[in-house]
Amino acid sequence: MYTDILCRLRDAVRRKRPEKWRTNSWFILHVNAPAHRSVVLNNFLAKNNATSLEHRQYTPDLAAANFYLFPPMKSALNGRCFCDANDIIKNATKELKRLSQNYFQECFEHLYCGWQKFIFAQGDCFEESVA
Repeated sequence: MYTDILCRLRDAVRRKRPEKWRTNSWFILHVNAPAHRSVVLNNFLAKNNATSLEHRQYTPDLAAANFYLFPPMKSALNGRCFCDANDIIKNATKELKRLSQNYFQECFEHLYCGWQKFIFAQGDCFEESVA
């Protein structure tokens, strides 16, 4: 369940970024997926005092994973068959580990630029790509 993943994320932030944990200066960016809008999730976030950034629908520049992170993984796994969910997770993780740290940094830079553009537009939708 997604809340289990968030528990692991929360624990990782507490261990790896204690200064962010102490000051509660970390946040979660949620896209408009149904799982991210559920009552269960919102109750979990409120109960755990987690800050969630949400963005309006139809703002693709703010969904950097969809445009920068998933395509190389999708390309590498395309056409392959998997036995079960664990096999999918294992192979997807292997592909993610193949990406360089610079690639992840670029992904977050694109996300940051998208947020800056969104803020400058005062929340209005825009169509052109940030990249």
